[in-house]
Amino acid sequence: MHDELLTIGRFARLCRLSVKQLRHYDETGLLAPVRVDPDSGYRYYSPEQARDALTIALLRGMDLPLAVIARALAAAPDARAEILRAERDRLAERIDRDRARLALLERLTKGGLPGCEVATGREPDLRLAVVRTTCSPEHIGEAFGACVGRLLPALKAAGAAWEPPLSALYPLDLAERVEIAVGAPVPHGDGVPGLESVVLPGGPVAATVHIGPYAHLPLAYNALFAAVHGRGLRPRGPVRETYLVGPEEAPEEELMTRLTIPVEETTA
Repeated sequence: MHDELLTIGRFARLCRLSVKQLRHYDETGLLAPVRVDPDSGYRYYSPEQARDALTIALLRGMDLPLAVIARALAAAPDARAEILRAERDRLAERIDRDRARLALLERLTKGGLPGCEVATGREPDLRLAVVRTTCSPEHIGEAFGACVGRLLPALKAAGAAWEPPLSALYPLDLAERVEIAVGAPVPHGDGVPGLESVVLPGGPVAATVHIGPYAHLPLAYNALFAAVHGRGLRPRGPVRETYLVGPEEAPEEELMTRLTIPVEETTA
């Protein structure tokens, strides 16, 4: 251990940091000086604090939140590794979302907003055996996969008679937390043990078919809602996505998804 304490300026040079950064780390509780002179307020650091200071700067450079850095510094090595793995996974998810947004913007720069054919008509009642979950909008994809992972084994275990395609139900408004449901069509009157039975009442709908990656579904939704409002209709929930051709059947460029929204005429 070194007995000599360093002024904040010398310590900053040792760690290749700025005095302003060190003061910020102190103010946020990440790295407090070993001693603060009660008269002058000067901060003094031990050379042994350099490792923590460098680690903080490294993690801040990766845009990790201060609270996460504080937890990592205070944790034992195994727990620290787990904290950093969780941040790595969150970063990977964010990168995937950014890549999807980039691809969407690239498509828009080349062709503008696409024109999807939107049809209106009437549909009969639809009975679905469903599972539900709640998630944030950015995690709908993962939540959908988890629901399918619960739904299909339950249908198989019950020996339920059903035929593809699967459908997912979403609310009209995407709040901070949304409830989604994934269901399979079952014959009228048939209940499936362990699964909720939902009947979507028949009536007027507007619908369009999207061909391509799920990441590009916002383009189809844009066209669908624009057509609904342009025709003087009022959308009602839930919105239904029906997966006519799924990932196990075709590459993502050939995926086929039908978007259906119940509608009603607006009154003057």
